[in-house]
Amino acid sequence: MLELDGKTALITGGSRGLGAVIATTLAEAGASVAITYQSSEAKAAAVVEAIEARGGRAIAIQNDQSATSQAASLVDAVVDRFGRLDILVNNAAITVQGQRVDDPELEIEALDRQWATNVLGVIATTRAAALRISNGGRIVFIGSVIASRVAFPGIADYAGTKAAMAGYAKGVARDLGPRNITVNVVQPGIMPTDMAAQVAERNGSDETMNLHAIHRIASTEEVAATVKYLAGPDAGYISGSVIDIAGGFQI
Repeated sequence: MLELDGKTALITGGSRGLGAVIATTLAEAGASVAITYQSSEAKAAAVVEAIEARGGRAIAIQNDQSATSQAASLVDAVVDRFGRLDILVNNAAITVQGQRVDDPELEIEALDRQWATNVLGVIATTRAAALRISNGGRIVFIGSVIASRVAFPGIADYAGTKAAMAGYAKGVARDLGPRNITVNVVQPGIMPTDMAAQVAERNGSDETMNLHAIHRIASTEEVAATVKYLAGPDAGYISGSVIDIAGGFQI
């Protein structure tokens, strides 16, 4: 029997990148999977098709996480389709980087949207899910090691959003503990994503790698494997934890 048989997981931002890998990983472990996307409908459909081709169950739901009023209907749609919600992975996020806070041309509107998406949207989704998630459920927040170590200029607001999320997750862990719902934060380091490419371009790939004890970037599969463990039956006594998957970037 697969470790997530009979479970339903909602992965926000599951149409591409890390979110897509998490979705397929949880599906391969037996979970029915719902993913969200904002604009990349074709990519979301491809993730669903790949899961279904392997015998899994999956749906894609359009959702703008910055529009907090959409959170309740999102969670309701998952429960309506699969009959339950057991696992929430708060993965969807955006990054705005490259400008220092004293830049006179600072893109305030873009930074405010980043806060709305990465913090307020995550909070709204979590609140909605808390009303429907089963006792003994799992909530995993995808943060960033940048919340713990801001090694580059131009990412103050992004770091702030991820640090705020980590603090919120610990509070949620305390609130939901009596229902045996675990809540944890996974903080990846640099991964093969657009953000990683931008960081390396600005700072130089050698300089970026030298910040790590292990001189390579993380794979999305490594991060997804940790999420799967936290979502599974063997992690029932891990809650309120912040787990770095960053090759020693944080030390």
